[in-house]
Amino acid sequence: MDISSLLTNSTSSATSAAASSSKSGPSALGQQDFMTLMLAQLQNQNPLDPMENTEFLAQLAQFNTVGGIDKVNTTLASLGSQMQTFRVATATNLLGHQVLVPGNVARPDPTGSIEGVADLPEAATAVTVTFSNATSGEILNTRVYGAQPAGLMGFDWTGMPRELTDARTPVRITVSATTPAGTKDVGASVFAKVLSARSGANGADLTLNIEDFGAMDSAEVSSVR
Repeated sequence: MDISSLLTNSTSSATSAAASSSKSGPSALGQQDFMTLMLAQLQNQNPLDPMENTEFLAQLAQFNTVGGIDKVNTTLASLGSQMQTFRVATATNLLGHQVLVPGNVARPDPTGSIEGVADLPEAATAVTVTFSNATSGEILNTRVYGAQPAGLMGFDWTGMPRELTDARTPVRITVSATTPAGTKDVGASVFAKVLSARSGANGADLTLNIEDFGAMDSAEVSSVR
């Protein structure tokens, strides 16, 4: 058989194999198909111009790269599915629980308590926490704490009146810190109830529907109880 016949056979073999593979889509070309095509190429190559070792290794490397990418894509898809399942489970478990979120409106829990955290930018000689009816503005309770270092400071109101607890009355919280420079309001976080939750498309982060606050990203939650 002359060289032209060999080249013709090589082209025909490659074309037939490619056509067969294309029927089932590009993803159907697996390791066995690749090796079959490679062997056919080696058997039918031009004897006067054989494939260089570097070219052969390059093709093998290309296949390994493609195979590696396929494996990575498969792994990532699996992880994405698992993360989505995990987020749905997390969303379900959070329903009805209270989470600590930035804000100043809270409602009493079933035990008649409100808890929160104040963020003091600097040390204070005294901290005053005022609890007011969020609707009427009526002051319901005031708690004064002594000297506090800079950082997070917990506060609470326990043993709330029964009527406030039963009605789950929304309470507005104001935290004032007294320092040598004067008195100023500081930021606070409070525990609020999770009404619903949903996971975003493609495994995006959880969005929580928080009572009195609406939609909030789960990344804003610093504690759950």
